[in-house]
Amino acid sequence: MNHNFRQDFIRFAVAQNVLRFGEFQTKAGRLSPYFFNSGLFQDGAALHTLCQFYAQAILAAELPFDVIFGPAYKGIPLAAGTAIALSEQGRNVPYSFNRKEAKDHGEGGTIVGAKLQGRVLIIDDVISAGTSVRESIELIRAAGAEPCGVVIALDRMERGQGEFSAVQEVRRNYGIPVIAIATLDDLLGFLQTEGLLQNLAAVQAYRDRYGVSAN
Repeated sequence: MNHNFRQDFIRFAVAQNVLRFGEFQTKAGRLSPYFFNSGLFQDGAALHTLCQFYAQAILAAELPFDVIFGPAYKGIPLAAGTAIALSEQGRNVPYSFNRKEAKDHGEGGTIVGAKLQGRVLIIDDVISAGTSVRESIELIRAAGAEPCGVVIALDRMERGQGEFSAVQEVRRNYGIPVIAIATLDDLLGFLQTEGLLQNLAAVQAYRDRYGVSAN
């Protein structure tokens, strides 16, 4: 397995213009020196590569799970693509996703795909307010299954309203692990390796001001 996949993912995100550097205002009103928008992975080749990174992160974490779940809407292609990428690695797993509104005809209900049972791994792009994760956990538990973890693309390692990050809040509130393909520390490592010193200084200053510990 490629153990450098975290910095490889950062390099890929930069090449796809999904990860950008400059000055960007966050929802919290902070001026961030970088911006990550997973919605810009928008063609077949990019989605395939992205989901291969998800698969690598899942396999590296060695977390046992039975079903992949993608919350609507961004999680839907991620769950399907990651299931394909895992099958290419010799791990064939079922996947499912939810509708925003229940269907009252045909198969009905809000869940599409495999039955939610056993240990369910949630796949999403990022965790901001944690709303998507909370709703997913409620759906999974309502189906009689157990949420066993969350996989995201990038952990910004940034404080929310309190002293903890959104990722740390999920870990604390639900007692499940959150796996990230890459973190802010991986981004800093990439900038240092590539000699992008101006961006490195800006991101490090932001980390010093708003960041949380790795744990």
